[in-house]
Amino acid sequence: MNPAKCNALDYINFLIAAQRVYSTTEAARCDPRPEEARPAQDAYTRLLHCHPPGSQELWTEVEGCVYRRRGLLLADASTLDKPYSLL
Repeated sequence: MNPAKCNALDYINFLIAAQRVYSTTEAARCDPRPEEARPAQDAYTRLLHCHPPGSQELWTEVEGCVYRRRGLLLADASTLDKPYSLL
């Protein structure tokens, strides 16, 4: 089996930097590697299908930022009724 051409960190960095378009096609287009080494859109699609997100992964990422006695962790993945969502 061939090694993956992109990893979760590649996609996370894309999501952090993206302003409006969050697609695997856009992730492939914006990849900073030289064109001949750049992963195709399918590589990002396979990555997302092979590694579905889970609550444990989310907690591992944010645990250091949450004060358990003083706050809450709220996650909202919807894009409806937000002034900056695409129509």
